[in-house]
Amino acid sequence: MRRTASTIACLVVAVLPMGCQTPSARPPDGQSVVVEGGGKFPAALAGTWKADRDGWEFVIERDGRISSAVISLGRVRVTPGKSETLPTQGGGEGLFEPGPWAVHCNPKTNEVIVKIVMRHVRVGMAEAILEGTSTDTFSGPMSPADNVWQVQWTNFSTYQLQMPDGSASELSTDETYGETNSLTCERLSRP
Repeated sequence: MRRTASTIACLVVAVLPMGCQTPSARPPDGQSVVVEGGGKFPAALAGTWKADRDGWEFVIERDGRISSAVISLGRVRVTPGKSETLPTQGGGEGLFEPGPWAVHCNPKTNEVIVKIVMRHVRVGMAEAILEGTSTDTFSGPMSPADNVWQVQWTNFSTYQLQMPDGSASELSTDETYGETNSLTCERLSRP
């Protein structure tokens, strides 16, 4: 009995200082990378991936983290964890505040899911202001040999267009289904 009690006491003393890390714990830039089966993100999938339309572009590092993304709204390059006021492609200016971003990978199938959350967006458009939030997911298999990533892009957004006369229009997607489109991304470069 004494031996069992001292073994338990040693285990408690050894394990308690390590603490616990919850699955939702994220680094300061708000990103998480999950690789099915543990292990490391396949470095062969890293690179700059650009969509064939709608402006999307992702820079995926060898560890699976996204160092930047060009988002569809405004065609601006956003850095995870960094709120910025940026000029938009349309000649306006916008505030872009990223939320948590995530990458999920199945290394056996090269299936990659990227989730980009924009916690707050405010863009001047002519005399109107577009303001709201969005969550965009990109899911599909990457082919490192062909430098192609076929994805289903689903957008969940809650935007409001505020006009100079005080009127506003709701420009949100369906909160359950969002809006889904197919995209083909091409790898432009490797890290």
